[in-house]
This record gives sequence, C-alpha cells and structure tokens, in this order.
Amino acid sequence: MSELRGTRRLAFRLVLRRDRWIMLLWLIFALMPLNFATSLNELYPTAESRREFAEGTASHTVFTALYGRLDGSSLGELVAWRAGFLYIVVAVFAILVVIRHTRTDEEKGRRELLGSTAVGRHAHLAAALLTMFAIFLVVGLLTGVALTGQDLPAGGSFALGAQLAMCGMMFAAVAGVAAQLTVGAGTARAISFAVLGVAIALRVVGEVQLQADGALAWVRWLSPVAWAGELRPYDQDNWWVLGLGAALIAVLCSAAALLAVRRDLGNGLLPARPGPADAGRGLTSPLGLTWRLQRSLLAAWLIALVALGAVFGGLGDAVVQGMRENQDLGDVVARMGGAGAVGDTYMSAMMGMMAVLAAAYAVQAALRLRSEETDLHAEPLLSTPTGRLSWTGGHLLFALLGPAAALLAAGLTMGLTYGLSVDDVGGQVPRVAGAALLQLPAVWVLAAIALALFGLLPRLTWASWAVLGVCVLLGQFGAAMDLGQGVLNLSPFTHTPSAPGGDISAVPVLWLVAISVAVTAVGLAGFRRRDVPVG
Repeated sequence: MSELRGTRRLAFRLVLRRDRWIMLLWLIFALMPLNFATSLNELYPTAESRREFAEGTASHTVFTALYGRLDGSSLGELVAWRAGFLYIVVAVFAILVVIRHTRTDEEKGRRELLGSTAVGRHAHLAAALLTMFAIFLVVGLLTGVALTGQDLPAGGSFALGAQLAMCGMMFAAVAGVAAQLTVGAGTARAISFAVLGVAIALRVVGEVQLQADGALAWVRWLSPVAWAGELRPYDQDNWWVLGLGAALIAVLCSAAALLAVRRDLGNGLLPARPGPADAGRGLTSPLGLTWRLQRSLLAAWLIALVALGAVFGGLGDAVVQGMRENQDLGDVVARMGGAGAVGDTYMSAMMGMMAVLAAAYAVQAALRLRSEETDLHAEPLLSTPTGRLSWTGGHLLFALLGPAAALLAAGLTMGLTYGLSVDDVGGQVPRVAGAALLQLPAVWVLAAIALALFGLLPRLTWASWAVLGVCVLLGQFGAAMDLGQGVLNLSPFTHTPSAPGGDISAVPVLWLVAISVAVTAVGLAGFRRRDVPVG
C-alpha cells in the first residue's frame, strides 16, 4: 500500500481543487437527459406520435450513426436514444482530465516535486482515476434521480446514468494507459483520441449493419462505446453489460500500474523521436516557430472536418428523401438549425455542427499561447528582440485563418459529395462552400474571447471552453427550454445566416466581425500590460 500513499489527499485536495469549477459544470451536465425528456414529451405527447417519430427516424442511417439504433418508441427509449452522443462527450472529458493530471503534470515537473514528499509511486495515477470515477458515479446517480422525477421507470433511468458513468470510466482508464506510453501529453491525448475514434467507427459500422441485417453487425461488440448502448435502458435494462465495462476498467487500470513501474519518471515506454541537431530556416522567425507548434493541430482538425464533410454530404440525398417522406424527421433537422428547402435545411443544419467544431479548434489554437506561457517557453523567447504582439500575432493568425481553411475544405468536400449524390456538383459546391465561410464570424468571436481571457485573466482561460459549451447548449436545447430570444442571442451562432437556402443579411455578420475585432484588441492590450509569466 506504500505505492498508493497520499492518494486520498491528492484526489480530494489537489485534483478536485484544481478542476472544481469544471467538474461542477459536469455535474450540471447530468441534467441534459432531463431536458431531452421534457422536450420530447412536449413534441410527442402521445404514444402514437412517438411511434410515428420512431418509425420514421430509426430507419435513417445518419441518425443511427449519430445516436445509435432506436428499437422502441416509449418516451424513455427516445430519451436514451437522443442521449447516444453523450457517451462520446463524457469520453472526451475523461481523456482530457486524466492526461492533465498525469502526463501533463509529469511533463511540467509537478509530479517530480510532489514525488519528493511522502507520496507513493502510483498515487498520482490513482488520484486522477479515482476522482474521475467518483465524478462519473455522481453524474450517473444524478441522471437517474432526475429522470425518475419525470415519471420514467427507475430501472431504466439509472441504467441510462450507468451508461454515461461506464463510458466515462472506461476512457479514463484508456487515458491512464496512454499516459504511461509517451513523453508528451499531446501524444498521449492523440493515442487516447485515436482509440476513441476507432471505438466510434466500430459502433457506427456495427449499428448500421445491425439495422440492415448485415454480416458485420458483430463488430459493435469490439467497441466500448457500443457496450454502453447495449444496456438498452427502458427496454431490456441489460445490467450484465456493466460487467464488460468493469472488466475492461480493471484490466486497463492494472496495465497502467504495471507500465508505470517499468519506466523512469519523465519518460514513456515509447521512445521519443530525437529532433535535428540544427534548427531549420523556418524557425528563425516567430511565425515560423508558430507554424512548427501549430501545424499538427491544424492538420488533425483539417482531416477531421473534411472527413465529416464527406460523410454529411454523402448521406445528404438519403436524408433529404427521408425528410420529404417524414415530416417529423424534417422537424428534427430544422430544429438543428436548418431553413429553406429540404436539401438546404439539411445542409444548413450540418453546417452549424461544423461551425461548432471549427470554433473548438479556434479556441484550442488561441490557448496555445497560454500553454507556451505556463511551460515557461514564452519568457525566454520574449527576452529576445521578439515583441509581444509579433509572438501573439502568429498564434492569432492560426486561430483566425485556421478555422477558415478547415471550414472551406469541409464545405468544398461536403458540396462535392452532396453534389455527386444529387447530380449537381457545379451548383452545390460553391453554395455549400460559401455557407461554410459564413460561419466564420461566429467562430472568430469564440477565438477572440479566448485571446481576451489570455490577455486579461490568464488563470481563467479554461472559461473559453465553458463559453463554447454554453453556446452549444443554447443552440441545441435553448429553444426547447423556452429560454427566450434574448437568451438565445447570447450565442454568436444564433446570428449566423442559415445558409444555404436561408435569408442572408450582412448586418449581423458585420456585427460579429466588429465584436471579434474589438475583443481581440482588448486581449492584445491586456497582454502588453501584464506580467509574463502568470502562473
């Protein structure tokens, strides 16, 4: 037990203290299924209306890929189906937090400092994992209690909560293993997200094949994300599936502990690639250094958005046909942000989702400034003739032009694949690509907020993600919760044109650009006046 000495204090006095506000937001996240129950009950109050909605929606591949399969039509089953994407959200949260408190702390020297005290070798890993396990247990319990309060069966409600908790715990354990493999936190996150991506792909293939009685339906059992869905809340309540998750968690945690004792502190089991002995010409300027730091992130987001654009565009014709045949399906897509003709409604809704992902990249690119500062890379660089604005400007360039490149590439790909499916490539490519670029002003507002927090309140840069999360919640659930247009207008995505097909006005676009410029200027002015570094 000496290897775990200090785990309780690390978990409850350090991990929780550092992330207490973020974790509080995630406890509120447990109420999202409650909103699903309320909105679905209002939209489809009768068993007949729910049955018609389920029969019209479950047959479409795009919704099966996004949320999983839908076998029944009760309110509880619809809520569980609608919550299908939450498994991915909790998995991402688990990966980020575990890597932050394991490999990132080790990379920055915090673990070595704490390890010199009376703290066991496995205490840091155990504290990060136990904290996440506790948070997800609370999220699961709150979800169950909230849904039971909506007169839904208690068994199914707590099974839905168990789904979320199990998925989060499994990928927390995946991140714990990845943290032992590499020297850098970025590589550990990449490994974890690669595992998550493969699991999502296997779930999509398996669910779609099962729906079509295909031969590859069995591959879903290779995906931990699909295991969570196999609990089937409000239908079968397959509690035995939790045994699969518990077994995987135990194996991964044991593997992480065994790997930890086979490596030196500060190193990983996978060897780090040595860099060149001399710097290239590209590193002789602040912009060249920024390109070196940002290029991998830009490439990853470009690939992701282009791939999604190809998927959304390729599925467009099938979804459009379904929307024409089923008014309920059309209403679902319209509530996601669409307007205009049937095809334009679908493309506009998918473009809104792409804009949110581009905003996530913009925030991440802008916050690279903060990570360079906290890693003590900024201070020696700024001690040279390199000025603060030139250093900041390079990263700001990626935060503004990077999303533009990603959205344009995604729009071109979506327009091309959709155009091929409807035999109108020449007409669809420019329309969809133009609609993608119209999302940029809202994305820039989010990037500007991140920069403003970096310049004025650097310790609160994490709030950039909270702002993005609030925008997503307002866009997805604001109208269903009857929050009012004044509240919905707080999100910049509310003001972007519903293109293609919707009315396009230059006024809101220009206002968003003006706001982003003003907020960016405030952030740059604040950074020029404050100390560096601020811990």
